[in-house]
Amino acid sequence: MTDKELLPLRPIFCLASFFVTLHLVHGDLSYSLSEEMKRGSVIGNVAKDLGLDLRTFVSRQARLDFEGTRKRYCDINLNTGDLITSERMDRESLCDKKPSCVVKVDLVLENPLELHRVSIHVQDVNDNSPKFRENLIAMEIHELADKGNRFSIEEAHDADIGQNAVQRYNLQKNDHFILSVDNNRVELVLDNKLDREKQKEISLLLTALDGGSPQRSGTVVIHVTVLDANDNAPVFSQAVYKANLPENSPLDTIVIKVSATDADEGVNGDVTYDFGHVSDMYVNLFSINPKTGEIKVTGVIDFEESNSFEMRVQGKDGLGLISYAKVIIDVSDVNDNAPVIYLKSLTNPIPENVSPGTEVGIINVQDRDSETNRQVRCSIQQNVPFKLVPSIKNYYSVVSTGQLDRELVSDYNITITATDEGSPPLSSSKTVQLSVADINDNPPVFEEQSYSAYVSENNKPGSTLCSVSARDPDWRQNGTVVYSLLSGEVNGAPVSSYVSVNGDTGVIHAVRSFDYEQFRSFKVHVMARDNGSPPLSSNVTVSVFISDVNDNSPQILYPAPEGNSFMTELVPKAAHGGSLVSKVIAVDADSGQNAWLSYHIVKSTDPGLFTIGVHSGEIRTQRDISESDSMKQNLIVSVKDNGQPSLSATCSMYLLISDNLAEVPELKDISYDEKNSKLTSYLIIALVCVSTFFLTFIIIIMGVRFCRRRKPRLLFDGAVAIPSAYLPPNYADVDGTGTLRSAYNYDAYLTTGSRTSDFKFVSSYNDNTLPADQTLRKSPTDFCRDKKRLMVSLLADRNLTRTIVFFQGRVESANTGLWAPRHHLQY
Repeated sequence: MTDKELLPLRPIFCLASFFVTLHLVHGDLSYSLSEEMKRGSVIGNVAKDLGLDLRTFVSRQARLDFEGTRKRYCDINLNTGDLITSERMDRESLCDKKPSCVVKVDLVLENPLELHRVSIHVQDVNDNSPKFRENLIAMEIHELADKGNRFSIEEAHDADIGQNAVQRYNLQKNDHFILSVDNNRVELVLDNKLDREKQKEISLLLTALDGGSPQRSGTVVIHVTVLDANDNAPVFSQAVYKANLPENSPLDTIVIKVSATDADEGVNGDVTYDFGHVSDMYVNLFSINPKTGEIKVTGVIDFEESNSFEMRVQGKDGLGLISYAKVIIDVSDVNDNAPVIYLKSLTNPIPENVSPGTEVGIINVQDRDSETNRQVRCSIQQNVPFKLVPSIKNYYSVVSTGQLDRELVSDYNITITATDEGSPPLSSSKTVQLSVADINDNPPVFEEQSYSAYVSENNKPGSTLCSVSARDPDWRQNGTVVYSLLSGEVNGAPVSSYVSVNGDTGVIHAVRSFDYEQFRSFKVHVMARDNGSPPLSSNVTVSVFISDVNDNSPQILYPAPEGNSFMTELVPKAAHGGSLVSKVIAVDADSGQNAWLSYHIVKSTDPGLFTIGVHSGEIRTQRDISESDSMKQNLIVSVKDNGQPSLSATCSMYLLISDNLAEVPELKDISYDEKNSKLTSYLIIALVCVSTFFLTFIIIIMGVRFCRRRKPRLLFDGAVAIPSAYLPPNYADVDGTGTLRSAYNYDAYLTTGSRTSDFKFVSSYNDNTLPADQTLRKSPTDFCRDKKRLMVSLLADRNLTRTIVFFQGRVESANTGLWAPRHHLQY
């Protein structure tokens, strides 16, 4: 097909290339579209062309960055991956007369950072008609002009390019002129000589046609005035003038001076200068002196807006002959633009456990200057654990360089400085605020390594013992501390049955009332746990010390309490003053001064006869015993502790002043003669009966002694009944008061009732007493078990013919039917 046949099909080919996608080397993308497309028109599918699915395309935060312009001509539809127009694109505004109009866009993908250069080729559409500079061209031609003379006509201007630009001209048919078009140079050619006398004015219609579809045209009227001879047009000294102009040149700066000469003389040789057909932008930036041809700056020259200017200058003589020259002005760049920092991506907040080398942000630095003026260095000035790592082109990654700790620094203000290589250099800064997100990396820490609580026994349940406190420097729930008790036992019972802890405040309360005599101290373990995920915890030991309260009265071990058994002591008549008669043994379950016991005789038959050791409880004679003293002595002893208030207990001690059993009446009467006066009559009857029995018993004993007079005497020379209920528990006193720590010798005698019951003695208790820092811990059942280990048992059979002596595991027998009169028993 010929070029003329292909000419109508060219617009179709342009539209067909609209959706053509070219994958360039290095992963660049190229699209073509026609100018003036509606907003929202689809240019191409970027996601598909990159081979990415839509979810990945969205998660990687695909976006477009336009460099060197404030307008966004296109955008990305993240739902479909389509590249769509967001503004009307006018190729003539973007590229003027350049044959190729390309808008370059950066396609940025994150995680990982990926940059694609997208080139959008804007195809010309025939949206501009050819246009002459003026609607009327006035020409004056001398009538003597020769046939074939040429007269230049300013060509029509069409903002479109290529086929859509001016393709041909048509001149209205006339008798004198024909049109000559050579390389876009339009000239009127005189075909027939003019005759001013026949026709002094000629009007011609010149039409300019482009090659677009539909075709557009523009017309101008050429008005020719036939004059007398002006046969020389002005001639410029140069066909093309070139000049270099720095940007930001001040107003009225002379750019260049054009010059043209005319061989004619007079008016025909006077040349005036003017711009040819130029855009309004050129008119606002430059002016030309019509007389001198000087071109001056009248506006702001900005290299970033336009780096070169090309215009036509005409020279016209006095009679209207015109010639043209071209002026090219190149604008040189000046470092007048500081770098601009754009924050493209930022992870905020960042976890404090992020590892060094993690990318937390992306910045883009742009400088509208050119060459070395746009070379930029970026840096972070402060002492922060971040650095800038150059990435692709003018992109930088903000990377962590050290371990972060929110508890030390929770926010960072990072100042990024960009400096270009211009002279002098320009710089700019941008501050990026980064917050550090908390993670649960700190366990609660107690304010003290251990805690001690002091409480008096018999405390009220629910009373406060102490308070524990732990601090967690983490944030919010990671730093919220909850207190709880660790499982454990105190005296075999769960610790929760003794104390409780307030989970919010850490206050420890007593659940029950404590008894110092059961235990004096115990330990609990409190755990402080935060609410992080996973939670962290720490433990602390709380020692609870129980102080004693005087809540136990003294307990008298010997003599046994009244009513449990019948008990008496036999005192020789020959006892001297200061002789040890007996001892009151008492203990107190309390400790310290609450267990310091003192002994006092509160009542006695003969007040001046006996005295008791205040701290020892030993009953001694104050003087020698005389015949006038009553045989039966009854002492009431009070035992007091040293507590506040003091507690006490009393006991009765029965003493018989006698040397042998013959003088002893029935002993059981002694225990009641002062107790119950109402039973006097019954006691008299009982005494007669017992006396009769006793005399019989004495006779039998004397007979046995007579029969055995030659045999060795036993160790016994007397007997006293010790109550079977007496059994000293395993007590200890703080300073020994109330117990027998030394061995004492006592005289004991049997009564006539010994044949019907066992006769038991207790051996020395000194070796079995507890240390002073322990308390009573044995139960009555334990006492019974100890009884078998500590007592001396003397058993007599009913016929009194054999005596078996158990003394700490030894058995001795006597064949006599009587007891020896005296026996020394060691306590």
